[in-house]
Amino acid sequence: MPKSSLACQITRWSKRKETSLDDIVAVEEPLQVVVDGRPLAVLMRTPGDDELLVMGFLLTEGIIERMTQVRRIDIEARDNHAMVFLIDDHKCDWERLTRHLFSASSCGLCGKATVDAILQNHPPIGQKPEFDPLVIQTAPDTMRAAQANFDSTGGIHASGIFSQDGKLLILREDIGRHNALDKAIGEGLIKEIDFTRCFLLLSGRISFELMQKAVAARLPLVAGISAPSSLAVNFAKTSNQTLIGFLRPPHMNYYA
Repeated sequence: MPKSSLACQITRWSKRKETSLDDIVAVEEPLQVVVDGRPLAVLMRTPGDDELLVMGFLLTEGIIERMTQVRRIDIEARDNHAMVFLIDDHKCDWERLTRHLFSASSCGLCGKATVDAILQNHPPIGQKPEFDPLVIQTAPDTMRAAQANFDSTGGIHASGIFSQDGKLLILREDIGRHNALDKAIGEGLIKEIDFTRCFLLLSGRISFELMQKAVAARLPLVAGISAPSSLAVNFAKTSNQTLIGFLRPPHMNYYA
């Protein structure tokens, strides 16, 4: 049975003291969906109930109208593949699917046709500036005060880019976590902000895709109000990014 969570060691910083602790992070892994031999999409998910996930995906993306159009789904958990076989007389509009699934997505992953295409070639972060933990802990209140759309909806994500001394340089909100970060990075590029001297704060959980976007922008530190996934932690260690989860003063957890 696939694991949905993973144990890891963290360092908790609280009241000027550091403590080593064991923690649990949700597992995040790619699942490549292959339909009748054609790679269709890569879904980032927590393993488990993969067949249900794939069936719902096929329906909501308009690939099938009913489940009887699927002959079978083989889940190859070891290789993170879902092999879908449709009934012989059911035809897919592959040109439409290619445009819709491969090109329209803004998440940076859903449009990738193979698992190998996920990890883009962004070199690890080099020498990083020192970020004062006390400064980082002022960021959530600063960002929350600037979240006008969240005040009105209660259901929108935010990405904030802060200077080394804790000044909020950019705040962008969007219903999609990936979109909010893309907007913030785009504004920073237009304003020619030196991201290498900044840190990023995310309003929700920290996934691999968001870490990937952050390293592409050369952001050396990523913090989130909520938890990171296992793949985000592993990626941060590989990319030499500092990763902080559960940033809820007076506590925060260093995962990398």
